[in-house]
Amino acid sequence: MVASELDEKLLIETAQRDPRHFAELYRIHFDRVYAYVSRRVATRSDAQDLTAEVFQQALANLGRFEWRGVPFAAWLYRIAANAITDHHHRTVRDQNVPPHPEPGQEELEGAERRAALYRAVRDLPADQRRVIEMRFAEGRTIAEIARMLGRSEGAVKQLQFRALGGLRARLDQDDA
Repeated sequence: MVASELDEKLLIETAQRDPRHFAELYRIHFDRVYAYVSRRVATRSDAQDLTAEVFQQALANLGRFEWRGVPFAAWLYRIAANAITDHHHRTVRDQNVPPHPEPGQEELEGAERRAALYRAVRDLPADQRRVIEMRFAEGRTIAEIARMLGRSEGAVKQLQFRALGGLRARLDQDDA
């Protein structure tokens, strides 16, 4: 077993004995589960609700989890896939829309890349993070952001440039 597998197994066993330690598993896996769920539902609020549901179910069923050398994230993805299917059954039952198929390796890798991006954005300095969120998550223009932040457009462009450079470097480093 690799050291990270031993660490994960130990974390799981500790959380099984004392559910208060589940918070560390939540912290480690939240970004990837949220990224996985958010690609499969229509709204941010649905993604947030389903991600919360995944971790509630994981905590409730943690005692039944058996370590078999498979990453804990795989178990969380299975719970997420079931929650998404249930969500689609509840919301689109009348529209005869088929549920999402099982995720393939490519989809799981995409979720991992998005999770890494979310973590990298979260680690940016506050002013750069806010510009990136406003520009790309909220779809605002440079002029709108400048007005909202009380800065010049040039300053906002510079913050965006630095943030994107930092993200690129961080993600390149993670890929290496």
